[in-house]
Amino acid sequence: MTGIEQVLERAREGVRPSPAEAVALAGFDDLPALMAAAEAIAQAGHGRRVSYSRKVFIPLTKLCRDVCHYCTFAQPPGNGAAAFLTPEQVIEIARAGAAAGCKEALFTLGDKPELRYRAAREALAALGHETTLSYLEAVARLTLETTGLLPHLNPGVMTAEDLRRLRPVSASMGLMIESVSDRLCERGGPHWGSPDKRPAARLATIRAAGELRIPFTTGLLIGIGETRAERVAALLALRELHDAHGHIQEIIIQNFRAKPGTRMASAPEPSLEAHLWTVAVARVLFGPGMTVQAPPNLQPGARAALIRAGIDDWGGVSPVTPDHVNPEAPWPRLDALAAETAGAGRVLVERLAVHPDYALNPAEWLDAALRPAVLRLSDADGLARTDSWCAGAQTAPPVGEMAPSGLARGGQASAGLASAELSPILERARAGRALSEADIVGLFAARGPDVAAVVTAADALRAETVGDGVAYVVNRNINYTNVCVYRCNFCAFSKGRTAAALRGRPYDLSHEEIARRVREAWARGATEVCLQGGIHPDYTGQTYLDVLATVKAAAPDMHVHAFSPLEVTHGAETLGLPVAAFLGELKAAGLGSLPGTAAEILDDEVRAVICPDKLATAEWLEVMRAAHGLGLRTTATIMFGHVDRPRHWARHIRHVRALQEETGGFTEFVPLAFVHMEAPIWLRGQSRPGPTFREAILMHAVARLAFHPVIPNIQVSWVKLGPAGAAAALRAGANDLGGVLMNESITRAAGASHGQEMSPAELDDLIRGLGREPRQRTTLYGTPPPERRAAARSAGPIAEIEETPLGRRKLDVAAE
Repeated sequence: MTGIEQVLERAREGVRPSPAEAVALAGFDDLPALMAAAEAIAQAGHGRRVSYSRKVFIPLTKLCRDVCHYCTFAQPPGNGAAAFLTPEQVIEIARAGAAAGCKEALFTLGDKPELRYRAAREALAALGHETTLSYLEAVARLTLETTGLLPHLNPGVMTAEDLRRLRPVSASMGLMIESVSDRLCERGGPHWGSPDKRPAARLATIRAAGELRIPFTTGLLIGIGETRAERVAALLALRELHDAHGHIQEIIIQNFRAKPGTRMASAPEPSLEAHLWTVAVARVLFGPGMTVQAPPNLQPGARAALIRAGIDDWGGVSPVTPDHVNPEAPWPRLDALAAETAGAGRVLVERLAVHPDYALNPAEWLDAALRPAVLRLSDADGLARTDSWCAGAQTAPPVGEMAPSGLARGGQASAGLASAELSPILERARAGRALSEADIVGLFAARGPDVAAVVTAADALRAETVGDGVAYVVNRNINYTNVCVYRCNFCAFSKGRTAAALRGRPYDLSHEEIARRVREAWARGATEVCLQGGIHPDYTGQTYLDVLATVKAAAPDMHVHAFSPLEVTHGAETLGLPVAAFLGELKAAGLGSLPGTAAEILDDEVRAVICPDKLATAEWLEVMRAAHGLGLRTTATIMFGHVDRPRHWARHIRHVRALQEETGGFTEFVPLAFVHMEAPIWLRGQSRPGPTFREAILMHAVARLAFHPVIPNIQVSWVKLGPAGAAAALRAGANDLGGVLMNESITRAAGASHGQEMSPAELDDLIRGLGREPRQRTTLYGTPPPERRAAARSAGPIAEIEETPLGRRKLDVAAE
């Protein structure tokens, strides 16, 4: 093995070449070996994903003080064109992009034209600005505020102060280094007469961007007269800056295209082999963590080869505007690009202008003004949301990425072959082995055909373990108070003692009203009432015992499914009892089982953000352990899609599985998609708008796989996902539809609009429409008596409910 071959082997293992080894690469001509190493490194960092950004190209001005000898973008004044786009023209282009699903507004413009042209100065003055960068700041802000598109700015060389001013209006910025060769700036070179192409000036801008924590895009323009050694030198200079600041989100390797009418019109273009060589060297030098891009419109016949050379990104692709820098090279159609990417064994995914690692760390990398817009457009991986669906809304489930399994269209899941990375995880799940955190994260990472593979595996496992029945319980939710001393940032249900903010006023149900609802539920065929509420400051453990007495007096045979671990802990503390002792008193008073709510995300990193004063993870688990020890069965829930990430979901699932293996006390696992519309954390711009449809369906599928065989029942919430979404989850491993509910307050307070009740007949129709068998159950998965089933199917309309205003409940209790 030669020295360079050893360098490549170490690079595969994660050891980047030293500067001296990198220089030696300039003489390495074994392109297949170089590409093989680069592809392996790329897959180690990015798996099968190749990303792109759906952008709209806004050429703010084509005036430029530089005169690069290969450029047709820059034009002198006097050709009849306006010096600058007007704000109205900018917004017109941006709105067209937004309507086509774009999320990035790419502002490309000449470098400081006012320093060269009077026409630029006069045009800027007419627009109310002295400099191009000042005008750019204004229109970028206007674009962000008017359309929600994320500006990516390419205005050329900038000072630290310029960058600081533009940071609040740009999700990311960019400046191609092109080359670090001063030789190319000399007379006769392509950069002669272009002061902003001096390498030192461009490196200074990139360095300043790093110091200011600006996500930055840069790269090389190859074939303009530089040598291989100079390409390596440029890559090393960029690597040094990235190592110091961590801000370079993407390295572009762009090939020179000769253009008529330029001084380099007859210059030879770089060969495909030279392009592939440079891409591969960039990948080897930067390692698996860097994104390496090649524009897809400049090598239309070689996209698969570019993937094999180590790229993982196609850059921005516009369905609306041309490539104004390379107008002779049209963008590929996105469906064609996806097909070509798939043909190379990869899956095309959409990203934002700001790359995932930076989008997922907004406190460090994004100005506060940008964070809400980025969160609004992001999924849990920091990639782009690709549809408008959100939990709780009436929006139909998307066809897009879920299409291979037919989940959103009523078709059957297709088998689909899992990728090599996914197959062993699915095998471990089918075997019933506890999956590692990395395994579960890998399942949630499924994109493209792998989504169908996960869903199909989950649904097959469902059929093998619990059959084709879909269960539900006839129940009634009774939320006895929405007054709460806790300030969970995701909760739109709870109110302060006197606040009437968000939806509805504070209330505290009287015992008479609780009893009335219980009697009505029994008359309508219910076998369960589910009781939960806020942590009212006047409530004690005795309050919960009194509520149980009220329910049992109203309907002695009603199963009481009540009190979250937070309520149990509160009740025990107020009575000075250990949790287990208080649970024993609740059981003796008629408590039948506990809902597994207040779990949210069982990871204290997330809980510190969404519910900092609530139970810690270990405390929630301990309440459940104590309940199971007393023979009280419980459910387990997860509330996901806000500030959480797949690693947090994996930890949650592993916590629940570990406890289930210890106690066997969980009856079912219930994913609860975050409904964002009225949630405080969303209204403050601090969360995502719930999970994507893909994430919501995968949560049910992954739960089926990860809990096999210890938790047999996976429930879908029709309130969160709607009937169509619930049907999709039932094709993805779920086997339970929860309950008819009769009343639902918590999710509706958050903005959901899927109704408060689904009758047994409606649930039966939904289930039979999937070719499955409905099964009415009890809370603990028994079969209700025929009398209960008959009553449920002959139930009349529900009476209008009364929510007792604050102050009246004390009078009611005193009167008793």
